[in-house]
Amino acid sequence: MTVKNITGKKVAILATDGFEQSELFEPRKALLEAGAEVDVVSLEQGDITGWQGKNWGDSIKVDKTLDEVKPEQYHALMLPGGLINPDLLRVNEQAVQFVKGFFAGDKQKPVGAICHGPWLLAEADVVKDRKVTSYASIQTDLKNAGANWTDAEVVVDKGLVTSRKPDDLNAFNRKLVEEIAEGQHKAA
Repeated sequence: MTVKNITGKKVAILATDGFEQSELFEPRKALLEAGAEVDVVSLEQGDITGWQGKNWGDSIKVDKTLDEVKPEQYHALMLPGGLINPDLLRVNEQAVQFVKGFFAGDKQKPVGAICHGPWLLAEADVVKDRKVTSYASIQTDLKNAGANWTDAEVVVDKGLVTSRKPDDLNAFNRKLVEEIAEGQHKAA
């Protein structure tokens, strides 16, 4: 399959300590290889550390803090999972408002969320009547937020791309790049 070219597109990856390592590093690599400019956005400057297996993993430099960015500066958003990362972000009002900004107005920007990443989407109240998937343990949270949850490798609903786990990363990355190439979608 031909990789879509998304040169000139700016993508924010919102994450903090405890992100699932492969769910940040692999989508970031796919986005960069497709030509996107990618910023790792977090709560504070410095480095954030991933989680790999049952231990802390590698760190990555934060490019911008939430204080420095607005959704209007980006064409798309990506939310990695991990147990710790989305749980810390969903209780941060600034992070929740940043996510909401990608769903504002009559056009929705492409948003990708994998594993536990959709917890942030539920907290931002942007999944009502949307078809999504996630790590199985948070399906009730998403259903309670009004989502139509399904168990599938990757689910796309008007620019919203969701996947279940690291094993789904190839399909997730392909669809995320494809949706970014398509651009904004009419709001649900």
